[in-house]
Amino acid sequence: MRNAQRGRPPVEPIYTLQDAAACMTLFRALEYGAWTTVADGLRARFWNAGHLLGSASVELEIDRRDAPLRIMFSGDIGPGHKLLQTDPEGPAGVDYLICESTYGDRDRPDVSPEERRTQLGDIVRGAAEAGGPLIIPSFAVERTQELLVDLYLLMQAGQVPSAPVFVDSPLATRASAIFERHAKEIEQGDVLRQALNSKELRFTETVEQSKAINRLSGFFVVIAASGMCDAGRIRHHLKANLWRRNATVMMAGYQAQGSLGRILLDGAQRVRIQGEEVDVKARISLFELYSGHADASELVAWLKARTPVRQRVFLTHGEDAGLGGLRGRLAGLIPHDKIIIPRLDDAFQLTPSGSLVVELNEPRRLKSEKIAHLDWHNDLARLLLDVNQAVRAAADERGRAAIIRRVRRALENKDA
Repeated sequence: MRNAQRGRPPVEPIYTLQDAAACMTLFRALEYGAWTTVADGLRARFWNAGHLLGSASVELEIDRRDAPLRIMFSGDIGPGHKLLQTDPEGPAGVDYLICESTYGDRDRPDVSPEERRTQLGDIVRGAAEAGGPLIIPSFAVERTQELLVDLYLLMQAGQVPSAPVFVDSPLATRASAIFERHAKEIEQGDVLRQALNSKELRFTETVEQSKAINRLSGFFVVIAASGMCDAGRIRHHLKANLWRRNATVMMAGYQAQGSLGRILLDGAQRVRIQGEEVDVKARISLFELYSGHADASELVAWLKARTPVRQRVFLTHGEDAGLGGLRGRLAGLIPHDKIIIPRLDDAFQLTPSGSLVVELNEPRRLKSEKIAHLDWHNDLARLLLDVNQAVRAAADERGRAAIIRRVRRALENKDA
């Protein structure tokens, strides 16, 4: 509908609501550690990945003439001693291992839960002293629930002022209900249940309830998705509060290159949200002590526990620094020639005796340099801000006209 209004051709969806509904009928619950037959000659076993509620690494066993072929997919590996989750697990002695590398190039500070809450308390008290809201962009599943536990404990202990805590995300609300149902099965489930039923906590459902939050004054906390600020209700909370000097925005986790969250952390003085320019006067901070991903040392420890890997280790799911950093840290543990960092559209034939590269018969979908490029929507938003700022800063109408002419010439130069 939106494209039609703008005179653009419609986009054919890769799947529809009906496809999703049909897919949901195929789900069934399985226990960790139990083999299940997926198809003739193919079995799967799921291991707790420690990433979030229900997350799993997947071990496949494929029947072969001589011996079964075993392949392990890490999925997202959680850190050790994570709030709400037990440590990640997995088998040893597989033929091939595909492993994530999100934080393959860095280690987080080794802090206890008490130290984490102390540092979070500093930010919360600072926001309260500023007299404005604390806005927390957050992933709806796991991160929101971790924040709620820590905020609850801080307020209960009197370490921060008690204040309304709004969870403004329908998905986070539904996820929290699932966490509460499974409280007996997760770490610190009793505390989580108390946090989810505290008098300070308010879940909002409707758009009207969400908008009403921004008519409040004074100190309160808003937790809303998405965690990187590129979608969801967090966008209108940022739009309503970034220009306020008494507002505080705390990023509660990783912000990908090109995301609005990363742009704010990089010090942008003005951003575009929902088509409007917004000055950034609020205090912006990054709180990195929550993570759903193992850091470099934890990834190496998890990989070491999976050895020996008889054939190859494939490193995936990371930016170049994470991929290269993890590969370097594995020196001495896994031979260099056994570690592969595949590119988009690479294909491999996996056999018990080794892997073979499958030659592509068609061009790659994306060039390597484009894969890590800034998201073009945010890139365009920054360009429009720069153009607007330059035009406004021009000394007179003549100067403004000259800037506009140069931009127009650049757009007309198709070879540029």
